[in-house]
Amino acid sequence: MTGRLAAVTGATGFLGRRLVPDLARRGWRVRVLSRRAPEAGLWGDAAPDIVRGDLEDRDALSRLAAGADLVIHAAGLVKARDRAAFKAVNEAGSAAVASAARAAGSRLLLVSSLAAREPALSDYAASKAAGEAAAQAVVGDALSVLRPPAIYGPGDQETLALFRLAARSSLLPLPGDARARLALAHVDDVCAVAALLADQPTPGTWAVGGARPEGYAWRDIFETAGKVLGRRADLMPIAPWLLRAAGAASEATGRITGQPVIFSRGKARELLHPDWSVSPREQAPGAPPARFDLEAGFADAVAWYRAAGWLK
Repeated sequence: MTGRLAAVTGATGFLGRRLVPDLARRGWRVRVLSRRAPEAGLWGDAAPDIVRGDLEDRDALSRLAAGADLVIHAAGLVKARDRAAFKAVNEAGSAAVASAARAAGSRLLLVSSLAAREPALSDYAASKAAGEAAAQAVVGDALSVLRPPAIYGPGDQETLALFRLAARSSLLPLPGDARARLALAHVDDVCAVAALLADQPTPGTWAVGGARPEGYAWRDIFETAGKVLGRRADLMPIAPWLLRAAGAASEATGRITGQPVIFSRGKARELLHPDWSVSPREQAPGAPPARFDLEAGFADAVAWYRAAGWLK
């Protein structure tokens, strides 16, 4: 076979499921790391080569990276029991993938998070910043870092909660300051920027701004969610202390059940942070314009959820 080879971790996750077929459409051969046999049709018509293993399997990482022009590290944890668990994957995993890429002579594209810009806010944010630093220490200028903001779209289970809430009730909680701004990006728009950095290697750290890099107010987000569901959105401001208390209660529940939770005190601090906008200097040179504005993107996600039976 001919053509450039991209080796991808996190290929079975929300972003990876869209990224793999997108790379294949753009002419890349794709090889993926997977802990188990993937379900049929996971990547649509794309048929990547599969290396069985995980981020702790150095031999599997070597086989993944061997002969690759580019390694895309998109695997990571978004919820964990504690900071050590986050770092074991998001920092140590990034270092391991970077080492495999260096040994193979491959470039590395690390999919991080805009949260890494504010590592003091949460264990998750700290682990993503540490992962960037670990990869940089290993591969140097052979590294491009992509920092998406909050990602939504077909198949996303995290923002599904927003739509389920909006579908059940017109009364929606409004977190944070009315002046706060939050950039959001449809998953396909994130894939488009990742593809740009794959095709045009640009060392550095680059953020994705979505259709409105300056960010949306929380009111815009909840009202748009209600609109695409055909529901009125009556917004109820939530006091910051109450959001923090809810995060602490969620953490306590996780400790009792032994299960990691997505909502924590750290996540509450992330939600209350006033500035998740993306400035022009943070965006990758030549980044394509977003295909989806918020309303079109939310409508696309809702249509997928309904077709999949995730949302009535």
